[in-house]
Amino acid sequence: MFISVQNNQFIKNNKPYHFIGTNFWYGAHLAAEKSGNRVRLLKELDVLQTHGITNLRIMAGSEGADHLPYSIPISMQPKLGVYNDDILEGLDFLLFEMKKRDMHAAVCLSNFWYWSGGLSQYLSWATGNQIPYPNDTGNWEKYMRFTANFYGNEDAISAYLMHVKTIITRINSISGLPYFEDDTIMSWELANEPYAIQHRQEYLNWIENSSKFIKKLAPNHLVTIGGEGNTPFSFFTNNNCLSDYSFDSLDYITIHIWIQNWEWYNPEKHDSTYQKALRKAKNYIKDHIAVANTLNKPVVLEEFGISRDNLIYTNQSSVNHRNIYFKDIFNILLEHTKMKSPLVGCNFWAWGGLGTVNTPGEVSNNNLEFIGDPAHEPQGWYSVFENDASTLQIIKEFNSELNQQNL
Repeated sequence: MFISVQNNQFIKNNKPYHFIGTNFWYGAHLAAEKSGNRVRLLKELDVLQTHGITNLRIMAGSEGADHLPYSIPISMQPKLGVYNDDILEGLDFLLFEMKKRDMHAAVCLSNFWYWSGGLSQYLSWATGNQIPYPNDTGNWEKYMRFTANFYGNEDAISAYLMHVKTIITRINSISGLPYFEDDTIMSWELANEPYAIQHRQEYLNWIENSSKFIKKLAPNHLVTIGGEGNTPFSFFTNNNCLSDYSFDSLDYITIHIWIQNWEWYNPEKHDSTYQKALRKAKNYIKDHIAVANTLNKPVVLEEFGISRDNLIYTNQSSVNHRNIYFKDIFNILLEHTKMKSPLVGCNFWAWGGLGTVNTPGEVSNNNLEFIGDPAHEPQGWYSVFENDASTLQIIKEFNSELNQQNL
């Protein structure tokens, strides 16, 4: 059964659909028969299902040569228009196994950030210009301004749209079902965290044209941008949630909250910074619920997380502070779902599962041992692992409460 939107709510089988899910961005790569690990994938899907997780935010795009620095090691599209069938079939396998477990996918089609290639790689292919990796230069603004040039480059946009069409019209090699007919897919996201920056009007044009294009290809699926919302730095990102999501071709709003990255919270000073950070997070949610009410659309908090206690990166370290934060966020969600607020679900960042932190706290490609932390970030930073039993129990309990509401 396809997930639909009625007013500001998700609906499944004529009932509300609320969820606590996760980001499982590497799912297609883990599911690849040759370069992945299907035994591990199946175990992880079973663990997620056992804890009531039915919604996975996954990536359906990785671009650029294999083993690029700070990127997914094996690319889905290593050259422009040339695909790695092993990764594509991994995506088929992932969706097929998710369907068995009555799970749904929010499928992200590209990325503003370079850890999966994304918009910067399409722009590099179109112009021949090298991507200015901020891990090398230390200059994040230069990278972001470079990537925002994507919205004004017709060749880069054409390449992106060709990828969108390739994925959405793909026939699953296992089920034989076209992706656009697969109700395992809840929604398509234009890209992960796209910023407008210096190209505001071109950015809006890209949102409108791309979302309409997807709607024509997959009329039964939901469409959203995949962004953070207004961010605390909207003076630079030049995003405006109210206008960004005003198009009829967009079905719901996404927001991300990063209390640590945004320097609201210091894990080494939890007692003195946490409550203030939580208040800011609540206000961020409140502000975007107001936008959702204005547009009469649901809103999903699809990325949030904090580090393990005292910024220790090994997956054996404690997660007491993370558990407190997750409980607080889940309680906010539960409160709003009870009152039929537009806040309908959340996806924590990110599932690390049975993976191993090979280089704790260091940037690396993690030797194909996929965890929740992308290659350009410290490994073990935000991952939730299968051995984080206390966190998983909290997730299970809150999902059980949400399921009671869905009855």
